[in-house]
Amino acid sequence: MKQFALIGASGYIAPRHLKAIKETGNNLVAALDPYDGVGIMDSFFPNADFFVETERFDRHIEKLKYEKGIDLDFMSICTPNYLHDAHIRMALRRGSDAICEKPLVLNPWNIDALARVQEDTGKKIYNILQLRLHPSIISLKKKVESGPQDKVYDIDLSYITSRGHWYYTSWKGDVSKSGGIATNIGVHFYDMLSFIFGNVKQNIVHIHTHDRAAGYLEFEKARVRWFLSINEDVLPNMIKEKGQRTFRSITIEGEELEFSGGFTDLHTRCYEEILKGNGYGIDAPRQAIEIVHAIRHEKPVGLIGDYHPLAKKPLAKHPFEK
Repeated sequence: MKQFALIGASGYIAPRHLKAIKETGNNLVAALDPYDGVGIMDSFFPNADFFVETERFDRHIEKLKYEKGIDLDFMSICTPNYLHDAHIRMALRRGSDAICEKPLVLNPWNIDALARVQEDTGKKIYNILQLRLHPSIISLKKKVESGPQDKVYDIDLSYITSRGHWYYTSWKGDVSKSGGIATNIGVHFYDMLSFIFGNVKQNIVHIHTHDRAAGYLEFEKARVRWFLSINEDVLPNMIKEKGQRTFRSITIEGEELEFSGGFTDLHTRCYEEILKGNGYGIDAPRQAIEIVHAIRHEKPVGLIGDYHPLAKKPLAKHPFEK
């Protein structure tokens, strides 16, 4: 049984990590979050100690080691994107491996800095890249690898996940903290595309506003038109008519990739692989981080060239703009 701590216990993604720790037969000894609405812990680890202050959490971890002989094996990090770097460092300094949600960090050079900390401490950093374990993605990767080696696939990626006004008040609406839309809701798609289709050859941004981003990515084996948005107004009518607020579509050569299901246990699968020593380390997400960093800083070219059809949708004002 491995001993875990978790940072970000009240967040949206934390229950998947709590479930994964539980289902892999391990123990949570302590959790941290500045917000104390963490009743979800009762469903998994009611006896874990909980802290709202980093200093007391850090002190507790140290006391467990020196007073009770409990060494921390892993620290799971489910915090806002801009804090991942600091919390990974805390985990490694406390003598544990780190398991971090995506994006691992916001900038490519942060990976290099963390690699030095990893080397100094002898501990490992793992990133949750659950789409790489999805059966449909694994099947597609095998199909591409066994197909014609000179084949370049034409792909349209659409992801709309409606968000209310709260989004812009939260850290997610602050580009310096979330990395913006492409980073916050798109990084796992860019990682999946990198995983299957190889190195990036071209990265063009067509549209990039507060509520959407669209562009063109060319990989070694794929040409990808992509569109991401948090604005429900751009949802296809068929989705609106069903009363749904999320739309996800990946078409490859005009054929829809079916991967709507199969997500329930992917975090547990990630933990299983990490515990076996097969988890995705610090270098795995590098290209995805480079892609979103470039998208964040590239000047949009507008609707020229090969752009995603949804990029033509009328732009919207920021909800706080008068």
